[in-house]
Amino acid sequence: MKKLLSTNEFFVALTLIVLALVIGIMNPTFFSAGNMIDLFRSSIVTGIFAIIVLIVIISGGIDISFPAIAAFAMFSTTKILTSYGYEGSIFLAFLIAGIIGILLGLVNAVLISRFKLPTLIVTLGTASMFSGFLLTFIGYKEIPDVPRGMVDFSKMELFRVTSKTGIVYSLPAAILVLVVIAVVVYFILRYTMLGRGIYALGGDLVSAERAGFNIKKIQFFIYSFVGFLAGIAGVVHTSLMRNSNPMDFMGAEMIVIAAVVLGGARITGGHGTLFGTFLGVFLVLVINNSLILLGIPSYWQKFIVGLLILVGTGITAYQAKRNALKMPSIT
Repeated sequence: MKKLLSTNEFFVALTLIVLALVIGIMNPTFFSAGNMIDLFRSSIVTGIFAIIVLIVIISGGIDISFPAIAAFAMFSTTKILTSYGYEGSIFLAFLIAGIIGILLGLVNAVLISRFKLPTLIVTLGTASMFSGFLLTFIGYKEIPDVPRGMVDFSKMELFRVTSKTGIVYSLPAAILVLVVIAVVVYFILRYTMLGRGIYALGGDLVSAERAGFNIKKIQFFIYSFVGFLAGIAGVVHTSLMRNSNPMDFMGAEMIVIAAVVLGGARITGGHGTLFGTFLGVFLVLVINNSLILLGIPSYWQKFIVGLLILVGTGITAYQAKRNALKMPSIT
């Protein structure tokens, strides 16, 4: 019990509960069914992005190219399908976007694993490169009429509620995509040798190599897999919005990194959980939602997100230092 109370997840959960209660007292609309559904709806794409960031941070890297990969994959896929007049199911869109995401992710993988370049520098460069190529050669104008399969997917619902004013709120079935991805990633990180290798890679690169882990193969998997997930997230976003805009994800990386760091993932690598990550996602979403409900100007969101990154990094660094001091020294 004492160990549970000292975990980062406990403090994030406690903060989330207290914050929700305070906001609910100040504005009872916060606890309305419609607002809760909106929060869960907002968590779908953000949650997939957070899983991407979690995997990379655990491995000891930083990836800020995933919004550019998602935008490239979703816009290119939508343009391809609309050009050919495709009217089938959304599965082809997922397939195409996933393949595009893998190919773009492999660019990061090659530069990081083969040339040993810093992950932050590589993904900063590729993000700019992908965005520039997309806007220059593929297009920059929003596509308002997406394929029918995407529209049909967006209409699939788990349930709906009607407010007293007659407004209908529905939880899209797209949230099941997030659930499936979370289950798969949890299984990989918790029960496979690959998952152990990802944690080992972030803990100590040299020690992981000495332990027999193939560093290059693990890095190739990480960046191709997160590229695939970014492509899937892009298609989900396009479907829910029912339009494809290549500018939609600009700046999304900061909010997602803030959520993952708040959830307990150490920026130095080797530590992080899906549970903590989702707590961090909901904490950030609740904060952004509360600013709107309380009538606070939206530009305060950037200030708060930056503050959250500093606080989250400081807390995890303090916990790591405290744990190191508790370890018995070897003389």
